[in-house]
Amino acid sequence: MLQAALSAGMASEGADVIDLGVCPTPGVAWLSERRGVPAAMVSASHNPFSDNGVKLFAAGGQKLPDAVEAAIEDELSSVLDGEGRSPRAPVGHGVGTLESDPDAVDQYSENLAGVVSPSSGDTSGPFAGMKIVVDCANGAGFEVAPKVLRRLGAAVEVIAGEPNGSNINDGCGSTHPEALSQAVVSSGAELGLALDGDADRLVAVDEKGKVRTGDELLVIFAADLAARGQLAGNTVAVTVMSNLGLHRAMAHHGIVVRQTPVGDRYILEALDADGLSLGGEQSGHLVFRRFATTGDGILTGILLADLLRRTGRGLGPLADNSMVQVPQLLVSLTVADPSGTVAHSFVQTELEAVQLELGEEGRVLVRASGTEPVVRVMVEATEEQAAKAALDRLCGAVASAGRAV
Repeated sequence: MLQAALSAGMASEGADVIDLGVCPTPGVAWLSERRGVPAAMVSASHNPFSDNGVKLFAAGGQKLPDAVEAAIEDELSSVLDGEGRSPRAPVGHGVGTLESDPDAVDQYSENLAGVVSPSSGDTSGPFAGMKIVVDCANGAGFEVAPKVLRRLGAAVEVIAGEPNGSNINDGCGSTHPEALSQAVVSSGAELGLALDGDADRLVAVDEKGKVRTGDELLVIFAADLAARGQLAGNTVAVTVMSNLGLHRAMAHHGIVVRQTPVGDRYILEALDADGLSLGGEQSGHLVFRRFATTGDGILTGILLADLLRRTGRGLGPLADNSMVQVPQLLVSLTVADPSGTVAHSFVQTELEAVQLELGEEGRVLVRASGTEPVVRVMVEATEEQAAKAALDRLCGAVASAGRAV
């Protein structure tokens, strides 16, 4: 319904619309870059299907800057309020066309398969002999991910690969990798890959069924690229949510960390601003700038399997030696005005005081969610008791300020 309404609305304004069908978000972004046209993705990302909305990409496959998004929201509000003054809509041949492109997803799949170089004389595929379990989250990657991995030679077992329109992310995928962990262990697979609903994130499971975070994967990839002289600027871009353990691990490898606000668009902005090649979020939204303009869970999974193949090591040992996770506590508090609450002087004073007390042994963050009416409070500390005390103190400050705003 959303796709049909969006297509009709754009065509009524004179735009020609190409329907790609079921396609992962990174596939839409890749085609947008390849063809030099703007794009839209109907998706709930990692959320339930009832949260479906529209993601927009500028021509070139990049998400829109904050200022452009704000201008679009202002225009939408103006139209909804009946104040919009649009020019006369096109009629007759001026109305845009609607057509489908059934080959588009195959083009994206071909591109994914081409990022891994086959071994010399290997006709069975670079991943031959490797067994991989893929949790497709009953989402947009349910056909592409298994198809590409099998083409590369892997024996693939699929779970949560039967979308019905409402079971996307429902107890499966990157936000619920429990079933994947069990499937990896029971099948004796070397690797488990959990996508989210629109396949732009990846959470991996090692050979023993242990879930590995985006932070761990980022350290593994950064160290590998640095060792091969392929980490541009010897720097990675991460968000403020990345674990303190990641920062310490990067320092151990002599890799510089560029920190951004939460959101993959800010990761991409940092990569392009400094000519960097790798960045990502704790959630498993990793951006390999050489290959993509956004996070791509399937691409990340392919590159991870290739790294395991090249090094001859399992994900478990690699991740165990990658970083030491610092305990992290995260709470979301519902308030009427998240931005105003975070900016309140009482919250800012408490935030500075808590960070001063924790020093280099901890880290705190209080931020307004960009998608929900909540304030997220995050505390990391090497001592669990100190983390709990800091969390309680900051949550109390947010609750008090939220009532005052």
